[in-house]
Amino acid sequence: MECIRVALDWTFNTNHSGFIVAEALGLYRAAGLSPQWITPDQDNYTLTPAKRLELGLADIALCPMESVISYRTKSRPFPIVAVAALLQEDTSAIVTRERPDIQRPRDLDGKVYASYGARYEDHIVRQMVINDGGKGDLRIIYPARLGIWETVLGGVADATWVFENWESIEAAHKGIALRAFKLRDYGIPYSYSPVFAVPEAAVSERADLLRRFLQATREGFLYAQAHLQETVEWLLPRVPEAYRDSAFLLRSQAWVSTYYGDATTWGHMQEARVEVFLEWLHAHGLESRRLHAADITTSALL
Repeated sequence: MECIRVALDWTFNTNHSGFIVAEALGLYRAAGLSPQWITPDQDNYTLTPAKRLELGLADIALCPMESVISYRTKSRPFPIVAVAALLQEDTSAIVTRERPDIQRPRDLDGKVYASYGARYEDHIVRQMVINDGGKGDLRIIYPARLGIWETVLGGVADATWVFENWESIEAAHKGIALRAFKLRDYGIPYSYSPVFAVPEAAVSERADLLRRFLQATREGFLYAQAHLQETVEWLLPRVPEAYRDSAFLLRSQAWVSTYYGDATTWGHMQEARVEVFLEWLHAHGLESRRLHAADITTSALL
C-alpha cells in the first residue's frame, strides 16, 4: 500500500464526501493506496494546503485555483499545477446576514469584511463592490481562518466568502436568512475552486500514483452523487461535532452533488474558463505576468 498525503482545504464537509465514500468502499485500497488526510484543524490552519505542497508535507492539495496562480508568480515561485476540479461550477458567494442596509454589493462600502488573507481575495471583493457602483471602501479584518464564519453569525463582521453548499445551507437549516452575491453576477469571471493541485514535476514523475488516486476519488464522488443517504451515514462521524446533523448533511449533500459532473466530466476543467479568469487578474493589475491556462492546468492524469 502506498501512502498518499492529501492536504484538504477545510475540515471534512460535503465537498469531501467522495473521499470518505471511496475510503468506505475500499476503492483506495483496491488501487493500492493508503490516503493520509491532512485537515486545517490539525494546526489551526497555520499552513495552507498549497504551502504544505511547497514544504513537501503533502503530495496533493485541495485549494482554490488562485493558490496555483499565486505560487507560480510569487517572488520565489514554486511551480504547482491543477490536475482536476472538484466541482464543475463555482459554488461560492460573498454573503451577509439578511438586513435592510445591505441589499447588493455596493452596500458593503464602509462595512466589515472578514477575509482569509488570500493573495487576491480582498482585491476581488473590492472590485465586486466597485463593479456594482460602490467605492470598494471595505473595512477588512483577518480573524482566525477556522472562525471566520462565526464572525458573520455573531455580528463581528458584516460579510465573508463562503461555499453555499456548506455555510449557506447550514444557515438555511437553522432558519438564518442570508443574502448572497455571486461573483459572476458582478463582472468577475471566477473559475474553479477547489482544485486538486500537485507539484508540476509530479505530473510525470508520480503519474501512476496520482492517476490511481484520482480515478478512485472520481468513483467515490460519483457513488456519493447516486447514494445520498448512505453517503451521509459515512460522512456523519467525520465532520466536526457541531455539524453532526443528518438532516443538514443530507440537504447539503443533495445540493452539492449536482455540481460533481458525471463519469465523463468529473474533474475536467474548461481551459477557456480558466483563461478568462487569468486575463481578468492581469487586466486588473493583480498579476503582472500574463499566465495562460496551459501553464497552470493539465488533464493528463484524468
